[in-house]
Amino acid sequence: MLLFNNPDPLFLLGFLLAMVVAVTVHEFAHNYVAYQMGDPTPAELGKLTLNPLAHVWWPGWIMFLLIGFAPLGFAQMNPNRMRNPRWGYFYAVAAGPFSNLFLAVVFALIANIVFSPALLFAGPGASAANPLLIFLRLSVYLNCLLFMFNLLPLFPIDGWTMVYCLLPPDLAYTWGGWQQQTQYVLFGLIFLSFVPGFPPLLSYVVFNPATQIYFTLMGIG
Repeated sequence: MLLFNNPDPLFLLGFLLAMVVAVTVHEFAHNYVAYQMGDPTPAELGKLTLNPLAHVWWPGWIMFLLIGFAPLGFAQMNPNRMRNPRWGYFYAVAAGPFSNLFLAVVFALIANIVFSPALLFAGPGASAANPLLIFLRLSVYLNCLLFMFNLLPLFPIDGWTMVYCLLPPDLAYTWGGWQQQTQYVLFGLIFLSFVPGFPPLLSYVVFNPATQIYFTLMGIG
């Protein structure tokens, strides 16, 4: 995992700060759009804020630091309280991953304005003493990663719910019946990523596309 590949304290601090920003905006986007769709739940729970303390799930962060995978935050939304339960819920769920793509674009623009291309793509040693460069590079990459990961159509990831909302009622009912099976697939993919010699399936569907988006946004795609 990226976090464990570089023990430099400045890198680790930049990683955690970038992740906190990414997760906070992701969860806020869910809640804000849900509220705009008519669901008062986010307001009742105090989630209409960019304060990380309102969104971060600390037990998940501890697990994340230990094994590299964990739910880092939750958005409590009730589609039955929305004006249009199907499409309101779809937009509220989709807002999370697409807010990460938006953040990746914003941080990439800032990075390209502040730093030269040669420095943006220099090796780790070239940026080791520049906290802003470390933060921007990590922010772009991690937001690309969260965008791709949350599009996976596997429960309980956002992508599963987006597919559920997009399907017509009869197919949505069938898709709902596959909820547990898709969750097993997710756990299997995560488990197999730790097995030496096994094909890195998560890399094929998440990390490789996220890396390509990262390079494109940073100017060399």
